[in-house]
Amino acid sequence: MEKTLYDVEANAYVKALAEKLKDMEEFEMPQWAWFVKTSTARARPPMEGWWHLRAASILRQLYINGVIGVSKLRTRYGGKKDRGMAPNRFFKGSGKIIRVILQQSEKAGFVEKVKDKKCGRKLTKKGKEFLDEAAK
Repeated sequence: MEKTLYDVEANAYVKALAEKLKDMEEFEMPQWAWFVKTSTARARPPMEGWWHLRAASILRQLYINGVIGVSKLRTRYGGKKDRGMAPNRFFKGSGKIIRVILQQSEKAGFVEKVKDKKCGRKLTKKGKEFLDEAAK
């Protein structure tokens, strides 16, 4: 029986997929990514090696949800902002980071744009095969 993404624990899968993505030149971390926060709700920039983990997580979300857009992914990677004495409030994640990772995935041939009833991006056959291979 073939192993798929659904048969593996999420954290272990994302870490294994991130290691595979590090070897690919399409998923190079941009210079500006060292200085940005992943959301306005975050207090500090992320730790080292976060780019490939986020890319792996986004690819996993595409596998699970089918067609998904940047706006839904921004909501997925957002969080509650600590506003001091004011009540916490939800803020979306950074769209630039998500867009660049999706563009890198398109360049690698894992993702394609969809303009149908549901707009966004979806995995290609090559992308699904790559993700299934990472599950093994």
